[in-house]
Formats: sequence, C-alpha cells, structure tokens
Amino acid sequence: MAKSKKTGKLKKKGVKELLDAYLDSAAEFSEMLKARTQCEVAYDYEVVAGLRRCLSISRTLELANEKYPDEALQWDDDTIADIKAHYEYLMNHEDILSKLTGLSSKK
Repeated sequence: MAKSKKTGKLKKKGVKELLDAYLDSAAEFSEMLKARTQCEVAYDYEVVAGLRRCLSISRTLELANEKYPDEALQWDDDTIADIKAHYEYLMNHEDILSKLTGLSSKK
C-alpha cells in the first residue's frame, strides 16, 4: 500500500519539529561544541570512540591522553563521574543528531 503525499509531508513536518525542538534544548551544548579547537574535537572523538567500545571511562581517558597529550584531562574520584556524564551526553547527542538527520533526509 503506497503512502499518500499528505502522510509523507506530515511525517517530514513532525521530524523537522522534533529536530528543531531537540536543537533548541541542546543549544548551549551545541555552542560549546562549536567553540572547540580541532585538537579538542579529536580528543573528544577518541574518548567517545572508547566509550562506544565499552571501555571504562578511566581507560578511555588514559588512551586519549596518550594520543593527545596536549588535551589530556586529569581526573580523580571526585571528578570522574562528571567527566563520564559529559562524554556520555556527547555520545548520545551525536547519536540523536545522526538519527534525526537521517529521518529528515528520508522522503
């Protein structure tokens, strides 16, 4: 059964509204991401990649620090949970944007 053009337009409009709502809610975080240097982006990518491989946050940071010593983060028992939360949020943010972008490009 073929979808009607009206149903397709409604879905596309809904996805755009969802994307806009998410971008509005994450605007401050997105601005912070835009302000990163290329080295900071590379370091963040390395940390997120480690988390995606299910490495612990401390192991992930150790590996990223070895690869990008100028961007190396220092942590302790008081800060590691906040650092992990930040990078998990970044990972989820990337996933959400990817999915919403994919949905909005479908016809």
